[in-house]
Amino acid sequence: MKFWILAAAALGGSLSMAQQTATPADKPQVLFSAQPQAADQKPASQGPAATVTDAERTAVVITAWDLDVHLMPRSQSMEAHTRVTLRNASDSPLNKIALQLSSTLAFETVGLHGKKLAFAQNALASDADHTGQLHEAVIRLPEPLAPQGQLTLDVDYGGTIPLTAQRLTAIGAPDATAQASDWDRISEDFTGLRGFGNVVWYPVSSVPVALRDGAKLFTEIGRQKLLDQDATASLRITDEFFAGAPTAPVLDGHFVNLEKPTAMPTASFPGVATCSLPAARLGFETPSLFLARRTETDGNGLRVLAMETDVASAQQYVASADSEQSLLHTWLGNNAHRPFTILDLPEADDAPAETGGLLATPLQSDDPAQLAPVVIHGLAHGAFYSPRAWLNEGVASFLGTLWVESSQGRTAAMENLNADRPALALAEPATPGQGSGEDLLHAVSAVFYRTKATYVLWMLREISGDRALQSALQAYDPAQDSTPEYFEHLLEQSSGKDLRWFFDDWVYRDRGLPDLSIAGVYPRREAHQQVLVAIEIVNDGYAEAEVPVTVKAVDATVTDMVRIPAHGRITHRLTFQENPTEVDLNDGTVPEVQASIHEKMLTAQ
Repeated sequence: MKFWILAAAALGGSLSMAQQTATPADKPQVLFSAQPQAADQKPASQGPAATVTDAERTAVVITAWDLDVHLMPRSQSMEAHTRVTLRNASDSPLNKIALQLSSTLAFETVGLHGKKLAFAQNALASDADHTGQLHEAVIRLPEPLAPQGQLTLDVDYGGTIPLTAQRLTAIGAPDATAQASDWDRISEDFTGLRGFGNVVWYPVSSVPVALRDGAKLFTEIGRQKLLDQDATASLRITDEFFAGAPTAPVLDGHFVNLEKPTAMPTASFPGVATCSLPAARLGFETPSLFLARRTETDGNGLRVLAMETDVASAQQYVASADSEQSLLHTWLGNNAHRPFTILDLPEADDAPAETGGLLATPLQSDDPAQLAPVVIHGLAHGAFYSPRAWLNEGVASFLGTLWVESSQGRTAAMENLNADRPALALAEPATPGQGSGEDLLHAVSAVFYRTKATYVLWMLREISGDRALQSALQAYDPAQDSTPEYFEHLLEQSSGKDLRWFFDDWVYRDRGLPDLSIAGVYPRREAHQQVLVAIEIVNDGYAEAEVPVTVKAVDATVTDMVRIPAHGRITHRLTFQENPTEVDLNDGTVPEVQASIHEKMLTAQ
């Protein structure tokens, strides 16, 4: 139950344990059979529900969206025509396809090869949408879709997307807290649609999940992103406006240019503005749409889109970015692939959200030094992109801890790094192979693709050295990353080291965490006043690790990197100039099952 509270808090702050009454996911209610209708017309119940199993839902993998969306902000509504290309990823033929939208949107028609298909539309309880429900169209195919077969459906749908936090208030969240988390909506001043997990504004195929069911919602969000990381999305947006055309369009995390309005507003008719994004690979993201009127401030790799009242704050972000250029260029080079965009959210307490090259957040009026952690994370995303979540998120988080090291020292960086170690240790299986761990290539939980990935990059820094890791990061080309070993090979080339053992245990497989201890320290006086120190180290975990071992005395300190196999015991020896007083194993860079720093004090010899 404690984990459920923490997971739900990621969407809506601290939540109570109030129970939610919802329609059972396996007994959807038929609202209507497919007939074209107005988006605001409430569907009527007609006959028994069309049954569909979770196995049939998860068999559908969407490989492309071609979205043509018409927004009518004055009525908080939209109409859309979408071509959805999907594949049957199961081993069995599919006789029907299940697609879902937010419960405030309705499927109108579904077509295949120019012919309309019959479908039933059901209500489905799922907290993947801010309303707590989805509309699911169960579409009967004219002939079964063979395993690995592909088809493209033409889907027309429409409805409203108002500001609502129904899924959070239903489980006890205070209204203000819930709305600060679920701020997605279509409105005249601001349109923000984050996608699956917040508002399902485009067709998806997912299994129903509830916030009260532990981490299932967040696992399903991650599963959808992992399935879609090779999918493409193209968007064409038509926006009606009365007060003024939007100036800040951001589609799928990409800032795009607004085309010259095709019509200007009159007393009776709206103006019309358009923007578009050509088909692009999503990576580990969801399709998203933002439109607003904002003032743009650019500089130092940042684009800040601020409300009129926050223009001065925007300058502070740009000033902060200037002081971080040296660190950024040292690690990621001088060629940012795109400016990182920061979009000012409407309300001061709105929860920040990041997608692709965009951070949507209320702007703060802090001085540049206080803004640095947010800014360096964004700049890292602007300078380095990978379709692999563990690299895309891990590198940005890694740069954040490097900034802490450069500004506050190594100890502060280790404290920052280890703040999330308990959550990682909890998520890792106690017995790898028998638990629910996630290798980094297929991770769907942030504790793996962000927290563990940051640790992995720190460990690779210690093993290969700063210059080698910098060279690999700067040489990285996302277009060339088509095999799991691509980054490993880059780092092996720059470091001259065989790193297969490390990637096998830490990236390609999830072997859990090491469990290290100092079994004994045995100093012995040698010739020429030297002391031979033998340190017996035990690893009771399933992952091999290379860790720093430090021997200290009054006037001297020596550190060696020592590789300790899984379920292994080794004795490491080094010579010292005086009697040692302390031996330290690990300094926090290697995450462990329990504490990641071990100290053994020695009595005088």
